[in-house]
Amino acid sequence: MKSNIHPKWYPQAKITCLACGTVWTVGSTRPTLQVDVCSNCHPFYTGEQRIVDTEGRVDRFMKRLETRTTRAQEIAAKTVGSPEFRLAELGLGKQHAELLAANGLVTAGDFIKRLQEAGDEGVLAIRGVGRKLLTDIKKKLRQKGYELPAAQD
Repeated sequence: MKSNIHPKWYPQAKITCLACGTVWTVGSTRPTLQVDVCSNCHPFYTGEQRIVDTEGRVDRFMKRLETRTTRAQEIAAKTVGSPEFRLAELGLGKQHAELLAANGLVTAGDFIKRLQEAGDEGVLAIRGVGRKLLTDIKKKLRQKGYELPAAQD
């Protein structure tokens, strides 16, 4: 072996677990080592359902999840059942959205009002609106949580 190129060997190096405080001895090139988790406290070895949290990662994740959930609920509260929900947001296509808007049907409230006043025929009277478009709009509004008036015979 060449001299002065190898690191110093510590046959009695101490390893300390930061989670549970266990200390044991091994051979190493460092006199002391610190580990986050060891076999005495790791859930895989102990069989416990314990969350080992380093630097608040679990808390940050839970907070982000909670924020996402509340934001989704706020958006749902604004869109579902809201008469201000725009028909263009149903994904009908730009041409159909412009056709409906040109005839005064911009929001879900406008569409439902037209259905209540004149029934399906009131919407079908608009040039360019057929049964397929009418049923698509009704289907998508029902999926969003709107209650539409029953078809008039």
